[in-house]
Amino acid sequence: MSSWTRWHGPAMARLWGFCWLIVGFWRAALACPTSCKCSASRIWCGDPSPGIVAFPRLESTSADPENITEIYIANQKRLEIINEDDLEAYVGLKNLTIVDSGLKSVAHKAFLKNINLQHINFTRNKLTILSRKHFRHLDLSELILVGNPFMCSCDIMWIKTLQETKPSPETQDLYCLDENSKNISLANLQIPHCGLPSANLAAPNLTVEEGKSITLSCTVAGDPVPNLYWDVGNLVSKHMNETSHTQGSLRITNISSDDSGKQISCVAENLVGEDQDSVNLTVHFAPTITFLESPTSDHHWCIPFTVKGNPKPALQWFYNGAILNESKYICTKIHVTNHTEYHGCLQLDNPTHMNNGDYKLVAKNEYGKDEKQISAHFMGWPGIDDGANPNYPDVIYEDYGTAANDIGDTTNKSNGTLPTGVVDTGREHLSVYAVVVIASVVGFCLLVMLFLLKLARHSKFGMKGIISLFQREILKEKKMKANGNDGLVIKMDFHQPSVLEPV
Repeated sequence: MSSWTRWHGPAMARLWGFCWLIVGFWRAALACPTSCKCSASRIWCGDPSPGIVAFPRLESTSADPENITEIYIANQKRLEIINEDDLEAYVGLKNLTIVDSGLKSVAHKAFLKNINLQHINFTRNKLTILSRKHFRHLDLSELILVGNPFMCSCDIMWIKTLQETKPSPETQDLYCLDENSKNISLANLQIPHCGLPSANLAAPNLTVEEGKSITLSCTVAGDPVPNLYWDVGNLVSKHMNETSHTQGSLRITNISSDDSGKQISCVAENLVGEDQDSVNLTVHFAPTITFLESPTSDHHWCIPFTVKGNPKPALQWFYNGAILNESKYICTKIHVTNHTEYHGCLQLDNPTHMNNGDYKLVAKNEYGKDEKQISAHFMGWPGIDDGANPNYPDVIYEDYGTAANDIGDTTNKSNGTLPTGVVDTGREHLSVYAVVVIASVVGFCLLVMLFLLKLARHSKFGMKGIISLFQREILKEKKMKANGNDGLVIKMDFHQPSVLEPV
């Protein structure tokens, strides 16, 4: 019991982890061919005994060939060929090395699915011929072929051309064997009737209106006689080609605006190499507003839009039916341009309820125009619930006669003043209201103070009036006492205004 307790918990977890690690190594070993070592990203075959007779393949489903980025094979004298399907599972392969082995031939489509290949090293093998078709679809940064017994023929002249046009950091000392089994430096090899081809396309610049049709013509030349083919990429428009020996034509019908800016190439190819002549297709079409949405708040308020058109369309905004004059507070911004497509927004700086309303965008060029409208609500009106939808004023923006902006301009700078109804109008109204209220209160206070002062000056209860009245009554009392009228009662009428002057 104590033994179980001692192994229970963290110790048991470590034991299980170790067991799974052993199982993992065992399964990987099952996946790896004999004479090779394998990891999650690398296959290394360097043991000559017993060696491999075919290109190594991972046999177990526990290993994923797509994760292999490097294959290294050395000292495998019985490995003579790479077949078309030997490398098709290694789609992530970047580095392929086969050195000091018995490799004699490589199938034409052996690397068809290995588009990530960057480095190939076939040093000191038994290659006598190697076609450029193996590698023409690859963007190789290094191809090492030193130490192979190439036969001097037109089939390997492409290697010489490659050395001359795309030299590697380290120049390779390559040789071939002539009819007398004599080594000849590939750099000095001259073979009659073995040269690069040429291609000539009849339309160097091509501009066409949407919906129209065009025909391109191409002529190729070379010895050996080249093959002619068209490279149209991902052309959307319907197209068909006709080829006769060294002449070719390409017919494109009902041309789509989606093909504007795409490249069309006529290619001439022979054993030595290839040449091509290309043209960029330019399609003119009327503008289309493909996207217009209600405003969103970020650093500024933005009414986002997307417009397509070629030539570049002019943009004009309308607010509640009137032309919107742009300024530094409200202006059109283009953020992304993709050939004939423009992504941007109408930018508003701190809009208020005065900017609520209908915004319409009009895009126009010589082939037509398009327009779309949205309703924008930035904030509620004062004293009204923000969720309410009051009637917008008939005129907030005047018709300023502003010319439409080209889509390349982000702001109309012809008028630096802020137009009526632009975002600062609300601020001005609030400031005016505050000044009027303060002035009214101050004026009222002044009027009350003046009234109270005047009332105090003329009132019979004023201090001077009361003192004068008492003085006169005291004098009357003294006179009456002198005349013997001691019992006279003094009456003071405070209801009558006093007209006596102070004594």
